[in-house]
Amino acid sequence: MNNVLLKTEMPDITFLRKGKVRDIYEVQDYLLLIATDRISAFDVVLPNGIPGKGRLLTQISLYWFRQMQDIIKNHIVATEVKDYPSVCHKYADQLEGRSMLVKKARPMPVECIVRGYLSGSGWKEYKKNGTVCSMKLPVGLVESSKLAAPIFTPSTKADEGHDMNISFGEMVKIVGQEMGEKLRDVSMKVYTKARDLAEKKGIIIADTKFEFGMFNNELILIDEVLTPDSSRFWSAKNYQPGKGQDSYDKQIIRDYLLSLDWDQTYPGPLLPDSIIEKAIARYREIYEIITG
Repeated sequence: MNNVLLKTEMPDITFLRKGKVRDIYEVQDYLLLIATDRISAFDVVLPNGIPGKGRLLTQISLYWFRQMQDIIKNHIVATEVKDYPSVCHKYADQLEGRSMLVKKARPMPVECIVRGYLSGSGWKEYKKNGTVCSMKLPVGLVESSKLAAPIFTPSTKADEGHDMNISFGEMVKIVGQEMGEKLRDVSMKVYTKARDLAEKKGIIIADTKFEFGMFNNELILIDEVLTPDSSRFWSAKNYQPGKGQDSYDKQIIRDYLLSLDWDQTYPGPLLPDSIIEKAIARYREIYEIITG
């Protein structure tokens, strides 16, 4: 895991686009999603990556996709390079363990967020207005409070800049009433099952973001699912409401960057080895806890 993959190079496969972390290719009738070791913070991709992070995130996603098959189908076609079209085989060193061959679904234009605890942008809005995504919450909650029941808080999908939290009513205007209810209900079911499974392993899933798509007129789960890049995982043992929690994600990196005189624009600063090592240990720890 010492080698770090920051950029894929597969010249004879059609390259579609590059996300903050993932490179996406088109192979025959499928998409090839590759999780690199790039890391972004404050919407800036940093110059050095976290070795092996892409593999860990992919394996966590695959674990959860399997767990949720009784609730909703997903986009996976194959996860072993030997099962991919032959044009991919010579790139096994870039693909093994960190890629998925997936169906070409039409992504829903909203992100589906479920919150079981008050944190992040939800906590910011609650402090100001007593609401989260325009939903009134009880008075007297503190940062990291457990909510009486999980809430569904969709957001827009921004190509540039930040996604915006929207109300359920605003989401319905985008996707329609029936689809809105379906997205909400499936998101809540997937979150609830994941929350219960994680709790048995001593992990709190404070909140998470799902992406869905349409394939052959059927709603399926796409993208990544329940990874430290799309969810807040906390240790149940160390949980203390009334403050921010230590989460199994890139918080170590964010905290380090906040200690620098950096204006959060490109290019980001190089991360020291000590911070990279702490971050990879954190990702590896949550991978081992979740997948067993």
